[in-house]
Amino acid sequence: MTEKIYTNLAPEPLGPYSQAIATDQLVFMSGQLGLKDGQLAPDLASQTKQAITNMQHVLAAAGLSLENVVKTNCFLTDLDDFNEFNEVYARFFGDIAPARSAVQVGKLPAGAIVEIEAVAIR
Repeated sequence: MTEKIYTNLAPEPLGPYSQAIATDQLVFMSGQLGLKDGQLAPDLASQTKQAITNMQHVLAAAGLSLENVVKTNCFLTDLDDFNEFNEVYARFFGDIAPARSAVQVGKLPAGAIVEIEAVAIR
């Protein structure tokens, strides 16, 4: 059995998908962009911060926090931004240190330069 997770504190999905889907033990979060109130944050650091803030809102709607995250997949349009991305990411996940992948992609929705998806355990 699955449960759709939704919060109006995170951006509306840009297509036919859920912000997250929960099972009894896991929450699978769709990729979060650095969007707030329909506007994309202006640079990599602020997009990363906003994407993680959006993740926090979705996790909270599932009764969880970043501490429940066990895996993230991070998508950057330019891996030359990797160090700057890591600096912001570490402010949120440094002590938690979930497993992670980070890859460069050709393009992201809404003109974003970073997107982060996650799996969390209940």
